[in-house]
Amino acid sequence: MRAYERLLTYAKMYTTSDETSTTHPTTMRQFDLAKLLVEQLKELGLADARVDEHCYVYATLPATAGCEAAKGLGFIAHMDTTDSAPGENVNPILHENYDGGDVVLPGTGDVMRVSDFPFLKEMKGQTLITTDGTTLLGADDKAGIAEIMTMLERVIAEKRPHGKLCIGFTPDEEVGQGADLFDVEHFGAAYAYTVDGGDAGQIEYENFNAAAVVVTVHGVSVHPGTAKDVMVNAQNVAFAFHAALPEFDRPEHTEGREGFYHLCSMQGTVTEAKLGYIIRDHDAAAFALRKQEMVHIADRLNSFYGAGTVELEIKDSYFNMLEKIRPHFHLIENARKATLAAGLTPDENPIRGGTDGAQLSFKGLPCPNLGTGGFNFHGPFECITAEKMDQCVEVLLNLVELYKA
Repeated sequence: MRAYERLLTYAKMYTTSDETSTTHPTTMRQFDLAKLLVEQLKELGLADARVDEHCYVYATLPATAGCEAAKGLGFIAHMDTTDSAPGENVNPILHENYDGGDVVLPGTGDVMRVSDFPFLKEMKGQTLITTDGTTLLGADDKAGIAEIMTMLERVIAEKRPHGKLCIGFTPDEEVGQGADLFDVEHFGAAYAYTVDGGDAGQIEYENFNAAAVVVTVHGVSVHPGTAKDVMVNAQNVAFAFHAALPEFDRPEHTEGREGFYHLCSMQGTVTEAKLGYIIRDHDAAAFALRKQEMVHIADRLNSFYGAGTVELEIKDSYFNMLEKIRPHFHLIENARKATLAAGLTPDENPIRGGTDGAQLSFKGLPCPNLGTGGFNFHGPFECITAEKMDQCVEVLLNLVELYKA
C-alpha cells in the first residue's frame, strides 16, 4: 500500500485537539485513530503495539539478526489536527495527473491559485490531494503517520536488515502538549526523527525558544465625572504596555531567525485588563533579553501608576533543539545522505515554531524533524501529492539502512 492511500483513511477520522481542555488527551476522539494504528501495527507484526491511557501509541520492531548492536532509532508523528479550520467530515479530493494550474475546491468554489501558491507548478503531472474546501486535510500530521506506517510495511515485506525501530504516535501536538507525557524511557530509542515538516527533503533542527506571557493590569474605577487624579483605566495602561514593545518586532514584520513579540489576545474593563503574548527567538541570549524587556516595561509602568498595577506571568514553553542536536549531529548528516539518496535536495531552514521533537530533545531524546511533502497546513488550502509522500518514505527507508549497524 502506498502512503497516500493510508492518508486518505486517516484524514477522514476526526482527531482535532482542544487547547481549552484540561484532560489528557484534550479530546477523546483522538483514541479512534490511536486504536486503529495499534491494530495496523500488530497486523504488521509489531506485537507490543499499544495505546496508553493518555493516547500515546508505542510500538517496537525488534532488530534483525546481525543488527542487534545498533542503537534504537525512533520515528514519531502526531495524530491530532489543529482547530484553526474544521477537521470533521474531511473529504479528500484526488487530482490525478494534475495539470499545474489553478485548482477549484468543489465544496466551496474557492480557488487555489498558482499566483498565490507558486509551488503548485512543480507538482504538474503528479497526483495532487486537496480537501473539498470545507475543511483542512489533516496531512499535518497524518501524512507523517502514513509515511512511517508505509516505511514499516516495506521494511518487513522486503526483509530489509534493520536495527531496533521504535514507533511513537502522539496526541495534542497542535496545542503544544504532544511531548508532555511521552515516555522516553519506555520508547526505547537512542535518538529519533519526527516526521512533521513541510515539503519532501526538509530537515529541521533549529526552532524558536518560546515563552507565553500573561500581562494583568489592575485599574482603579470611579465615576468618570470625578475621575481626575483618581481613576486608573486598566485598558489604557495595557495599551501603554503594548505600545512600549518594538513595533517591528512582530510576526508580520519578521522572518528567518528573527524573533518577535506576538499579541495573541486582549480583554479588559476599567478595573482589569489582560494581554496574552507569545515570545519567540532562535537565539537564547536574545530570547532572555525579550523576557527582560517585558519585565522592564512592567516595572516602569508600576513606578508611574503604583506598585502592583501591572503583573507579569512568564512561562517558558520550549527551547531551541539545536543545543541538544549538536552533540548528535550524525542525525543531520545521515538525514542529508538519506535525502540525497531519495533524489531530493536537502532543505535546511530554522523552524519558525516548535515541534514535539524540540521538547523531546530536552527530555533526552535528540529528535530533528523531517518533511512530509505537504503544504498550506492549518487551512482549507492544505495539499500534498502522492509522489512527494513516496519520496518521504524513501528518506525514512534510507535512514533505516544508515542506522542498521
